[in-house]
Amino acid sequence: MEHARFLDCLAGDFARLRNVVQIDPGAAVPSCPGWTVADLTRHVGEVYLHKSLAIRDGAEPEPWPPKELADEVPLALLDRAHAALLDQFAAHEPADPAGSWYAPDQTVGFWSRRMAQETVIHRIDAELGAGQPVAPVPTDLAVDGIDELLKVFVAYGVAEWGSYFAGVLDGSPGRTYAILTDGAAWRVRTGPGLFAVEDGAHDPADVTVSGAPTAVLRWLWNRESPGEPSGVTVEGAPEAVDELRHCIVTATQ
Repeated sequence: MEHARFLDCLAGDFARLRNVVQIDPGAAVPSCPGWTVADLTRHVGEVYLHKSLAIRDGAEPEPWPPKELADEVPLALLDRAHAALLDQFAAHEPADPAGSWYAPDQTVGFWSRRMAQETVIHRIDAELGAGQPVAPVPTDLAVDGIDELLKVFVAYGVAEWGSYFAGVLDGSPGRTYAILTDGAAWRVRTGPGLFAVEDGAHDPADVTVSGAPTAVLRWLWNRESPGEPSGVTVEGAPEAVDELRHCIVTATQ
């Protein structure tokens, strides 16, 4: 996906997010235990502001968030931070340098992708919390989101911060996973200290996860609607599925 397409997706999902968070700010968000919709709103605002500064200053600000942000009304913070983020995207080219935690990509383009994906997942959180229908995710964004989750979050996380995954992977017998969706596939290999991702999945695997792009994205991020069919088919031993799930949770905390 191109930078401009990520910004288009960000715009659409932000508009939906902003509308939904006003419906019931005090509602619990089932996909983010302990959070209300207002907490979610504040979190997204803090993330947007943090990334706008990472682009502007070339480094992610730490510590974060500043204490004074807690005094802002969540929706006002969200709007202010979103405007700041868009200002930075407008002022830079996608290849311009920007600070990020992901060493292979220290560019503004990394953040246009990350913020589009951040927004669509938290838009779904808001819909789940407010009891609203979950709007479809564009196919290209959903496929890219699966790719980002597996490679940027989990594979990179295991390679860079392996100790955090020791409790999940140290006892792994070595497993293979096939993630299949419309027009895309990934093969994952795990083992002690290992989470490797390759494009394509033509060989048999210990676990196969398949479904439409939106459904697979939501399943991997654990954003399915409670009590509704997932639309995802999972084949494989439960303990192997749990290993994949625990790696994702550890990488995205």
